[in-house]
Amino acid sequence: MLRVIVENVPPLDQGKEPSGQFAASLTSVAIFAGVILTAALFGNFTRPAGHLSAFWPANALMLGMLVRNPKLARPFALLGAAGAYMCADLISGGPLVMTLLLTIANMVSVMAGYQLFSRLDPLDQRLGRPLSIFYLVLGAALCAAAAGVVGGIANPLLFQGSVLEGWGFWFVSELVNYIAILPVILTLPALAWSKDKADVSRYASLNVTPAMLAPAAFLVLSAIAGLVVGGPGAIGFPVPALLWCALVYSQFMTAVLTLLFSGWTLLAISMGYIPLGLDNNEWSTVMSIRMGVTLIALAPVTVASVTAVRNELMRRLQHMAAHDQLTDLLNRGGFKARSQALLGLPSAAKQPVAMLMLDIDRFKDINDTYGHAAGDRVLSAFARLAAAKLRGGDPFGRIGGEEFAILLSDCSRECAEQIAHHIRTVFEQATIDVGDGRSITATVSIGLVMAEKPIVDLDALLLAADKSLYRAKREGRNRVELGELDAGPSMLFDGWRA
Repeated sequence: MLRVIVENVPPLDQGKEPSGQFAASLTSVAIFAGVILTAALFGNFTRPAGHLSAFWPANALMLGMLVRNPKLARPFALLGAAGAYMCADLISGGPLVMTLLLTIANMVSVMAGYQLFSRLDPLDQRLGRPLSIFYLVLGAALCAAAAGVVGGIANPLLFQGSVLEGWGFWFVSELVNYIAILPVILTLPALAWSKDKADVSRYASLNVTPAMLAPAAFLVLSAIAGLVVGGPGAIGFPVPALLWCALVYSQFMTAVLTLLFSGWTLLAISMGYIPLGLDNNEWSTVMSIRMGVTLIALAPVTVASVTAVRNELMRRLQHMAAHDQLTDLLNRGGFKARSQALLGLPSAAKQPVAMLMLDIDRFKDINDTYGHAAGDRVLSAFARLAAAKLRGGDPFGRIGGEEFAILLSDCSRECAEQIAHHIRTVFEQATIDVGDGRSITATVSIGLVMAEKPIVDLDALLLAADKSLYRAKREGRNRVELGELDAGPSMLFDGWRA
């Protein structure tokens, strides 16, 4: 049967009220400005007399939010951000001239960085590969240099210093803030805004072991040791712990811990908690300390990026080794390994299991009539439709050309038969687009075998289900046949054979 499939896709914004969009936009801008206001007030709280803030998170937060949500890079939102900067400084008692200069410096700094980051590949925006760290440093340096231009002008007016000294101090101060804070925003998992309850529950169910907490505990102990010992070398105490964290934790968690280290170190030195034996009022000393913290913060972020790329590569290789490339189902080896592991679980000791063998009827005729590309589409369509009828965690694999297998654990005979019939029916009723405006239908035959005691040889289950499948083919195809599992000693599962 041939059929042309035409789908009408409605516009993405269909059904949305303009007033609703404006209200949502206004809310986003309010949140955006509120975050910047809060961060700026915190930064002003860390400002020593006669100096810039010891820790200034507002600019990096603003840049990160613009990169993650480009819709905020609009005049209305940017005006809200500028207003937040000015309000924070006026609330803190800053003179109007100083407030204006600092606001201009902040906005120029952020927008200079946004011009670079907005042009990067999304993978680089998320620090998804080692080269991304170069772009991070380049972007942070661009932001810091832009702020330094305004700082060179403002320094003689606000702090009675030289232009060059002002540019250098503003550059270093902004650089450390961007390097410490920006990775946290850029690597923040999308899960933070996810509405997928399955994703949320998957992350919430992660088991935290003492071994996982060890790097973070070591980092805390290193920071305490820096407080106790003091001296210029104290800022380097946490470096081994940070590198350990980068090897064990995700990019985001490493970035968070690095931010905590950077913020703590800068604030502790500024408030005198870490005695360095140096004059903290000397600008050269402050610049040296902040540049040192910048370089230390960069190390774990770089290691975490390289580690994340390596882990993703290993995950892909493992996935490819165990999965069929066409359907993305388990391949024969992957199916047997997953099924054997499932049968070997202690919780499966008293649970009945079912094995389904499925074979697409007259598949050779489909290939001969419509071509192998059409046959591939039929296989992919079947895999997708059948998977939708399974429970989460049921091993499903393509173990031959057009032959598939499914293991249903803790499944009664009635449940197994119902699942098998649902798969057969939904595939029979589906029309499959095979290209060139053609659509076809196909059917599947299914062999089913039950095992009341799941401690059985997996190969015996497959063989018995295959016999049932052969009978379904012989009896006319497009049907489900239930077979029997032999109870001989050879059917028992021997652990050493797994």
